[in-house]
Amino acid sequence: MDAVELAMGLRAAFAVAGAADALEGWPELRVTRNVAPASLPVCAVLGAAAEGAPAPCAALVAGLRDGASALRWGQTYGAADFGADFLQSYGWTELIGLRGPIASDFVAVGVLLLGPGVVYPPHAHEAAEVYLPLSGKAEWMRGDAPYAPVAPGQAIHHPSWLPHAMRTGAEPLVAAYVWRGGNLAAKSRIIAGG
Repeated sequence: MDAVELAMGLRAAFAVAGAADALEGWPELRVTRNVAPASLPVCAVLGAAAEGAPAPCAALVAGLRDGASALRWGQTYGAADFGADFLQSYGWTELIGLRGPIASDFVAVGVLLLGPGVVYPPHAHEAAEVYLPLSGKAEWMRGDAPYAPVAPGQAIHHPSWLPHAMRTGAEPLVAAYVWRGGNLAAKSRIIAGG
């Protein structure tokens, strides 16, 4: 799948999950910017993620796997933030937004990848966020609540500046995200002691 097909699939997945707020402000789904492809080590988990994706998300995750080499994968953090091991198992690609092939100044839409056995430490950001896990069993922490499992297909809402974190077990995590409001290019704030 190309970026437009993936964005269309994500839009449909958010709608099925009942996350109408995640669909507000999406631009017309057409490529408006050339983005050079770039890969990351974590992209190697896409095969296992596609094999383990539940039926409602299987075609979308397989399309992401098949189209990954044409996307620009990036990282927000450096080794000083969470360590070099974290960077080997972390990455994201933006389909819609300030950096994606579908330009938008109002919303950022993309996919987060986390390899098995990864803790994405507590962080927060000005943009409100909706996550939609597509493959993998992961636990999510929101605010002061303890980690809790979230199944693929279940939307997770993070209001502006709400600390949140994720951790994976034996499976990699593929999760779609939507950011809205605030500075869409800003780096997340790491929560000390998290």
